[in-house]
Amino acid sequence: MSRTVPPAPLDIAEHFPELLPHARTTTLLYPRVGTPRRDESSLGGPLLWPVDEPWPTCAAPDHYNAASGSAVVGPDPVAMVPVLQLFACDVPALVFPVGTDVLQVLWCPLIHSEHDQWSPVPLLSWRSTMELASRQLLDEAPQPYEFDDGYVPRPCVVHPTEAVEYPNWDMPEDLSERVGAWNDDVEESTGISYYDAFTTRQSKIGGYPGWTQPPQWPSCACGERMEHLLTISASESCGRWLPVEERTRPGSGWEVSDTRQSEHDSHGMELGDSGGVYVFICRTCPGWPTVHRYDC
Repeated sequence: MSRTVPPAPLDIAEHFPELLPHARTTTLLYPRVGTPRRDESSLGGPLLWPVDEPWPTCAAPDHYNAASGSAVVGPDPVAMVPVLQLFACDVPALVFPVGTDVLQVLWCPLIHSEHDQWSPVPLLSWRSTMELASRQLLDEAPQPYEFDDGYVPRPCVVHPTEAVEYPNWDMPEDLSERVGAWNDDVEESTGISYYDAFTTRQSKIGGYPGWTQPPQWPSCACGERMEHLLTISASESCGRWLPVEERTRPGSGWEVSDTRQSEHDSHGMELGDSGGVYVFICRTCPGWPTVHRYDC
């Protein structure tokens, strides 16, 4: 079930009308610890996976567990872990390939040095519930024999909720400088930050990547800049975006709940040092190729 996003504390268009063309719709996932079923959208929950289809594994020659100090793991492949499952009916803004209505994301719960990203590597699968209905499904996912806790999510129900956000890093340099200067003044006088009130750094679909460092937008082999498909973020601390249903005290809509409690109620991943995995897609090329970026 979706949540209620509090209204913005001020009308940003009154101060920067030139930001309006940069507004984007995003779907905030709001993962909360629970017991999702395999036929439900979830983060870290069970997947609709056919018994006769091999469970994905990773045998990358460079993956390792930094948390345990282990060197390269192997030689046996490591089972991937479920990260995300979304049904089209829950995320109307997400465009699915024709004939599919389920998106599944898995990754190896180890660090990979590929392309100097030092991150898990996501694997995406687009499926059809109609096709899955005729197949026997796996009751339980295989468990990896080696993993880093920081890359294995606790099972969470999700509450996909559409919202409008504005860019953080991803705006023209001159506009970024003016917004930054204005933000310093308004934050000092009112306690309201543009970056808290109008940008999001949560797990989400669409919108802007929740960069913690300067953007690394990828280009497809066709030459087109790829589209941000989804962010899996370590931080689910919501600030202004905390749903009305979860606020702990009444008032102007700017209060937040206890941060430690909200983090406890979420997926529990660290992703390095409060980082994020950003998946990008090219819908122009056949097969809709995807790549990922990572920062922390």
